[in-house]
Amino acid sequence: MEIQTYLEKLGGNAKEAKNSLQRLTTEQKNHALCASAEALTKAVDRLLDANEKDYEAAKEAGMTEGLLDRLKLTPQRIDAMAEGLRQIADLPDPVGEVMEDFDRPNGLHIEKVRVPMGVIGIICEARPNVTVDAFGLGFKTGNAVILKGGTAAFYANKAITEVIREALASCRIDENAFQLIENNDRAVTTAFMRLKSHVDLLIPRGGAGLIRSVVENSTIPVIETGTGNCHIFVDETADFDKAIPIIINAKTQRIGVCNACESLLVHEKIAERFLPLLGEALSAHKVEIRGDETVLKNIEGAIPATDEDYGREYLDLIISAKTVGSLEEAIAHINRYNTGHSDAILTEDKIHAEKFLQEVDAACVYVNASTRFTDGFEFGFGAEIGISTQKLHARGPMGLRELTSYKYQIKGNGQVRP
Repeated sequence: MEIQTYLEKLGGNAKEAKNSLQRLTTEQKNHALCASAEALTKAVDRLLDANEKDYEAAKEAGMTEGLLDRLKLTPQRIDAMAEGLRQIADLPDPVGEVMEDFDRPNGLHIEKVRVPMGVIGIICEARPNVTVDAFGLGFKTGNAVILKGGTAAFYANKAITEVIREALASCRIDENAFQLIENNDRAVTTAFMRLKSHVDLLIPRGGAGLIRSVVENSTIPVIETGTGNCHIFVDETADFDKAIPIIINAKTQRIGVCNACESLLVHEKIAERFLPLLGEALSAHKVEIRGDETVLKNIEGAIPATDEDYGREYLDLIISAKTVGSLEEAIAHINRYNTGHSDAILTEDKIHAEKFLQEVDAACVYVNASTRFTDGFEFGFGAEIGISTQKLHARGPMGLRELTSYKYQIKGNGQVRP
């Protein structure tokens, strides 16, 4: 089938499904979410078999360790995806929420009410868990979803989609509420970005190249989910016993995720005492350190950093490190090189903490905590569709409310405008 015809067919299916979704009650949506969760747990072997095809092909193609970790499914990760759907079912339904209401002097009563976006398109790379998150959040908010997954996760995405669609059909719900584009031709992705007549919102999930391509080529409104060059600044008053475990967690707990720490700043007043301890801890986790002259003097095995290193999202066991002379210098460096995702300060000085919170330009700013907490699940949203690094409509972890729009409902009693 010709590409445009194929996509318009999917778009038409989604539009029809959208209309039926918006008539579902919250109870019906929650029942279908729980049924989908149960179906995923029962299909573990089916999903693992599909994922194994993807994983072996990606490994042979030389995919990095961090990206392979994103791609890999395990029974525990499948259970977590199912649990995410159950948590979404437990959350309040934002659709129909009256955000504000007021009366005009002429007697008109005006309500601002949350409504679904309509049809949401999602383009993602090798992240099978995104498939489940996309369905769950989109479905709960009454949106039909069309997913264009990465080629590397094709078999897993296809299997997950089939399981979910079967669960929807068993609940007598239009299975086209969730569709997967099963053509891996790059021309399909480009054409999908321009399906404005059928898709109301497009969300990219992936690396910098994918996000840039979508932002530059889409004719559909885009919510930009950014890459994560996340920073941690170790202030001169930092508690070393807190700081080192936080940095190790932020860098190594999962290396292939956007909220992992990629860049480290250390106040020069503590560099000689702190850096050797940090170097030893990072070395135990096989992390390569790329640093400035002070870092090289104090950490055995560190290699020189380039200016490019300070702006990179490694998604690997690599971290950049630099010493700074002040809090102000740290903030300026972060605001120059960060991606607007997540940045942290480790400090015992409340004034420094407040200044950092106010002046660092990022979606999530932390004091004495790991950047790994930037996550819809950790924030209590059940799941997330991505971390928005832009400033319009949605910022930070995007949960249910971020996938809604609103409309004004106006009730009168015969009023006409004079």
